[in-house]
Amino acid sequence: MRIGIDLGGTKIEAIALDVDGREQFRHRVATPRGDYRATIEAVASLVTRAEAAVGEATVGIGMPGVVSPATGLVKNANSTWLNGRPLSEDLATRLGRPVRLANDANCFALSEAVDGAAAGLPVVFGVILGTGVGGGLVVNGHVVTGANAIAGEWGHNPMPWPEPDELPGPPCYCGRAGCIETFLCGPALSRDYEARSSVRLDAAAVADLAAADDARAIASLTCYEHRLARGLASIINIFDPDAIVLGGGVSNIARLYERVPPLWPEFVFSDAIVTRLVRAVHGDSSGVRGAAWLWD
Repeated sequence: MRIGIDLGGTKIEAIALDVDGREQFRHRVATPRGDYRATIEAVASLVTRAEAAVGEATVGIGMPGVVSPATGLVKNANSTWLNGRPLSEDLATRLGRPVRLANDANCFALSEAVDGAAAGLPVVFGVILGTGVGGGLVVNGHVVTGANAIAGEWGHNPMPWPEPDELPGPPCYCGRAGCIETFLCGPALSRDYEARSSVRLDAAAVADLAAADDARAIASLTCYEHRLARGLASIINIFDPDAIVLGGGVSNIARLYERVPPLWPEFVFSDAIVTRLVRAVHGDSSGVRGAAWLWD
């Protein structure tokens, strides 16, 4: 049995999978925001509850940010009370066993590469388009972490081939401006529509209006698709994946899968492009399932 934990900013979810990936247990609790020790205890309580239901199991944890190879401490987590903490060591001590931790976007990509939308494909890039923009790379069923534990962090690169009106770009929380995340997160689509209409709507509502032939919503989505095509083209040029899997709230906009790939030839350095753009099969469950699959 494999237990996966999705350590999110608002909730912590546990799942238990059998050897064939069938779900045997699932439960979630609220994240004790701002309280590191209470977060450790919440994870331990979920593991205890899961093992009471399914027996002894391995434990994998998907988390915001990563564990720094240089220090062993958490870095880059938007759940800021985890930063600078020896989370891996503290969880292993509390649980009395080794644990495996990975960035939540890496867990998403692993889940979809193992038994999701890109099952069995050699090179898979997973993209999360939500409040932020994240990414993860899986090669032959294994997460590529990288020497600095930042492989897949495409959201904090500059938007490729920027248009004149995209420079210098919106400010990003990382301290720079014009990051891909500032153009492709869900709130970015909302802001673009608001600039055209003076009305603030979430990304899903903008997509609904576009489907109803609202001209301003169509213009916002068309602009977003061109930006997404450029961002993903840079991924194809570097990693040449068999598939790119989209997750997060924006991934539910169906027209992206039809309209983005035809824009790639202008930017991809190849005479033919066979990379597939697909929607995640497991949806919001991909992260917690991928955490379980960290033990292969």
